[in-house]
Amino acid sequence: MNNRQARNFAIGATAISVLVFLALTLDSHRQFGKLTNASEITPAVTHGKDVWHKYNCINCHTLMGEGAYYAPDLTKITQHRGEAYLQAYMRDPAQFYDETKHRRLMPKQNLSDQEITDLIAFLDWVSKIDNQGWPPRPILVTGSFVPGADSIGGHESTPSAARPVTAEDDPRAQGENVFRTAVPACHACHSTAPGADMAGPTLAGLATRAAETIASDSYTGSAKDAEGYIRESIVNPSAHLVPGQMYSANGTSFMPTGYDKSLTEEQLNHLVAYLGSLK
Repeated sequence: MNNRQARNFAIGATAISVLVFLALTLDSHRQFGKLTNASEITPAVTHGKDVWHKYNCINCHTLMGEGAYYAPDLTKITQHRGEAYLQAYMRDPAQFYDETKHRRLMPKQNLSDQEITDLIAFLDWVSKIDNQGWPPRPILVTGSFVPGADSIGGHESTPSAARPVTAEDDPRAQGENVFRTAVPACHACHSTAPGADMAGPTLAGLATRAAETIASDSYTGSAKDAEGYIRESIVNPSAHLVPGQMYSANGTSFMPTGYDKSLTEEQLNHLVAYLGSLK
């Protein structure tokens, strides 16, 4: 190839690259509205974005991997926490953790009720953006599990997510898989390690506590046995609220609802079997 041919090749390759880049840019702009659910940007969402910037939330948190990695990524936070929880948490974060024990430094920002509501609307809009899996490893709100502490029937076990779960597996193993893969994932709020309260109480000893709750005079639900109570806690979490615990507000549990619709009856049965083994 002589100098003239090399020059023409370079010019041609550059021109083709520019055309491809422009075509991809135009195609991206064509899809932005759909990918970002632009039609759902309401005045509340816009104001919530302003609240996010006003209180410098990005100085500690990230959205889609952008921001400071000092605190959890909040890209999908509304898919892991219900609105009741987020409302109460933003009003007074200190009610949800012991700063000495957990070393969390979330300050009380004194947001107004409207600011909290609109900020949640903004975060909910963010959670529905098609971010195509980015960030690939977002910071979790809480740890997925405590290594060596998760158990079935009191024995250490390998997390189901680490191996395929088949229909031939014990229902409890299948239930543990549901525990980790349901949306929202149960393990995003609950640990199975004793004493490890997170956004929700630890589930260690759940079967024992369920039986004690059913037998108590303060029980307000309709379950007849421990298994029924566990199922009720999943599909109707506000049926019975444990007094003195910061997991509810105004008679509503922070536990997300809708599992009776997102899970099949078989998945619910397996999940109840797994949780019922935590004694």
